[in-house]
Amino acid sequence: MIKFSDNETSKEKVLFFEDCFLTSPSLMALNRSLTGIIIFFVAILIAQENVQSEENIQDSLKVGVSRTIPGIPPVNGYPNGNGNKFVETGNRLPQLLRDVKVYLSDAVIADVHKDTLEVIYNLDRIFNLLTEADQLGEMTAEDQEEFNRYEVSLIDVYTHRLTTLQASDIAITAEQLRSEISEITEPLEVEMGLSKFTIIDDRDGHIPLIRNKKVDQFIKFFQTKGKKQFKIWLSRYGEYEVLIKTILKEHELPEELMFLAMIESGFNSKAYSRANASGMWQFIYSTGKIYGLERTWYVDERRDPVKATHAACTYLKDLYKEFDNWYLALSAYNAGSGRIHRAIRLHQTSDFWQLHSLPKETRNYLPYFLAAAIIGSSPKEYGFTIPKVSSFSYDEVKLEKSADLAVLARSAGIKMRSLQRYNPELRQSATPNKNGYVLKLPKGTKSKFTAKFNALPESQRFAPQYTVHRVRRNESLWTISRKYGVSIHDLASVNKIRNRHKIKIGQKLTIPVPGSKAALASARSTGPSGHLKKVYTVKRGDTLGHIAQNYNTRARNIRRWNGLRYGGVIYPGQKLVLWVKQG
Repeated sequence: MIKFSDNETSKEKVLFFEDCFLTSPSLMALNRSLTGIIIFFVAILIAQENVQSEENIQDSLKVGVSRTIPGIPPVNGYPNGNGNKFVETGNRLPQLLRDVKVYLSDAVIADVHKDTLEVIYNLDRIFNLLTEADQLGEMTAEDQEEFNRYEVSLIDVYTHRLTTLQASDIAITAEQLRSEISEITEPLEVEMGLSKFTIIDDRDGHIPLIRNKKVDQFIKFFQTKGKKQFKIWLSRYGEYEVLIKTILKEHELPEELMFLAMIESGFNSKAYSRANASGMWQFIYSTGKIYGLERTWYVDERRDPVKATHAACTYLKDLYKEFDNWYLALSAYNAGSGRIHRAIRLHQTSDFWQLHSLPKETRNYLPYFLAAAIIGSSPKEYGFTIPKVSSFSYDEVKLEKSADLAVLARSAGIKMRSLQRYNPELRQSATPNKNGYVLKLPKGTKSKFTAKFNALPESQRFAPQYTVHRVRRNESLWTISRKYGVSIHDLASVNKIRNRHKIKIGQKLTIPVPGSKAALASARSTGPSGHLKKVYTVKRGDTLGHIAQNYNTRARNIRRWNGLRYGGVIYPGQKLVLWVKQG
């Protein structure tokens, strides 16, 4: 299994994999034969394709051509460690592309041997070299032709011919998928001059949908390597279509903006990015706060599909008022309005396709969006269908006090997982303890829930999710957080502590406690169907793993039944509730 994730600062790829090896003698013999054939043809290909590249290198060395990198002094002025200067001559691009082709041939050979590790290593080297190539500045016509020819070959090999990658079964997040395709499809330089494109849809009140070379690259990717993930997105599209389009219509915004949530999160309310953006619309904390999305110990409203969609609509309306152009507004949603304004001033144009100074991710963001919107608007035309799924519809119930989710789910007659799916903004196993909370329930369950929940004693219906701790000598926020299993950040946030290093002896702290006594009591009193309750006394030398093995269960179940947290200890004489299968 392979998973790609980008590190924004280092541009390194973090790779997770499972190696696959061929052990059969006959298959190994076949591999050796195929390897010899591949090496032969790859050698011929590289030799043919790089004759011109080698000539360019030699010509450059003869005349002493110097390359400059934007933002860096000319190479003939670089000081070395001795305070002297050296001169770097020659166009590095042909040699760089030659190295890339060698790594690609090694990846193909490793793929024949089913050596996933070696395939990944060579692809990693290719991506690093392409990142370096992107910093070389403007290309000559020969360089551009050479790069374009290689680009086509790389995409074909990566998307169709590397079987070890195709066989991997990994659910890639929207952000990871966007980053991955960006690395493969981004040319070094886009052709200057008037933008050329084909208009697909340009109705009044809608975002113009156009196709050009870059948009077609993304469409092809969604039809090949990204097809599995795009199908998942389309299933979620069917679930949230009515909800999001209704809100967009309320704000008088184009319905195509729904596909913005698709490329940002894949319509996943709990999506979380490396930039600390969260929710279906991927708000960072500061922007979410500006547009009314609250984050506390109990809730993160960036994950609320309703509130976050309203906030996104307001934000997008502000961006459109600022630029009066949907392409620029969408780019600003990704990169920030300041960066878009600087690019407009630099290039003296408001044509997005001519803003070549924008970061790679932003240059790819709009064509990525257009590709998703074009396919999503006519899925059958591109080989997709939108599955028939239940629409996200719900009833609302106002809760005055904090209530345990296990109790709420049982009262509604649904699983706790289902309740959390309808209320993804909840961060704890209980609703907030202040100002009440509007709980979402599956459509048609409100009456049943109200009757059963109101019939419970108040001590079971409402359960405070906090305790009070008095600070003692030599205690710090860190030691207190470890004691209660709460993060320092949450502890400081709940108690409004600005300086985390200054707490006073005798000071009373409100400690938010994950889980409640009601949930624990419920788990201890009712177990799985067909199981009998047993109270086990912990003996010296026992571990949860050994106890679970002896009673044919799992350690995580024992933790859940007894309210034990991961990393916690058990001790001799401790009573543990176990649920043992009958027979």
